[in-house]
Amino acid sequence: MQHKIDRQKDMKRILVTGATGNIGFELINFLNLRNTKNEVIAGVRNIEKAKRQFDNYPGLKFRNFDFENIASFDSALEKVDSVFLLRPPHISDIEIFKPLISKIKEKRVQEVLFLSVQGAEKSKVIPHNKMERLILENGLNYIFLRPGYFMQNLTTTLKYDIQNKRKIILPSGKAKFNWIDIKNIGETCAILLDNFAPYKNKSIELTGYENENFKKVVDIINSQIESKITYESVNPIKFYRIKRKDRVEKGMVMVMLLLHFLPRFQKEPGISTFFEELTGKEPTRLIDFIKREKNNFMHHNTSV
Repeated sequence: MQHKIDRQKDMKRILVTGATGNIGFELINFLNLRNTKNEVIAGVRNIEKAKRQFDNYPGLKFRNFDFENIASFDSALEKVDSVFLLRPPHISDIEIFKPLISKIKEKRVQEVLFLSVQGAEKSKVIPHNKMERLILENGLNYIFLRPGYFMQNLTTTLKYDIQNKRKIILPSGKAKFNWIDIKNIGETCAILLDNFAPYKNKSIELTGYENENFKKVVDIINSQIESKITYESVNPIKFYRIKRKDRVEKGMVMVMLLLHFLPRFQKEPGISTFFEELTGKEPTRLIDFIKREKNNFMHHNTSV
């Protein structure tokens, strides 16, 4: 009995929201690679589908969880100690998160690692800023991890235009972004969840070592492929029309606008050495990411 009590004291139950997404998947992968002593629970909408995606992770637990279904919160958070929380790309209305944060508080979850964004503290209009304030207002123990711009946006959000239009179309002008690999983010989150206490109630910037604008990134991509792509900077109204014509949801378009247009009026992003200090490794370089993901930048023929 004493052994059981000691084990419960040492072990945490970690609920990973967005588990089947890019970052959630990498986080679970790195927790597994670390042989975490904690119990990891994937919060997912479709458990059977998720089990197939994570078939190489026998110790992983699953619970039904849906950001947009309040009825799923209670059982998903039962006896959970830590929550990895992110904002799904299609959800821009922070009102959706208020019942979830209230339930996290009600269930006395001890730790919340929220995946924010670099510069969130400076811009009250972006959803991540509102999320941070909501967590603070509820008095939760938190870590706000504020990463730079995801390299994987090139292979997800921007992939359709790259493959089919051979363009990156954004309202970003010459603004520079700090580029970070989601694999670096996943590894960082795994370490922070396993070792929450030293970073409790702190905000942490997580960046790569490169600040580059999209013109420069396109040049790097073109150095690795034969069918070249171009970068087209457009005004916000034109960008909105293009994305809506491509059937991108309004909420998603608005978030894309905020994240890609506002940096034109902000200082160049700062560079943080946190990843190297935490892991002893340098963050991924853009050229290495582009070489690794080269197939995603190839021309995609949509003709039947």
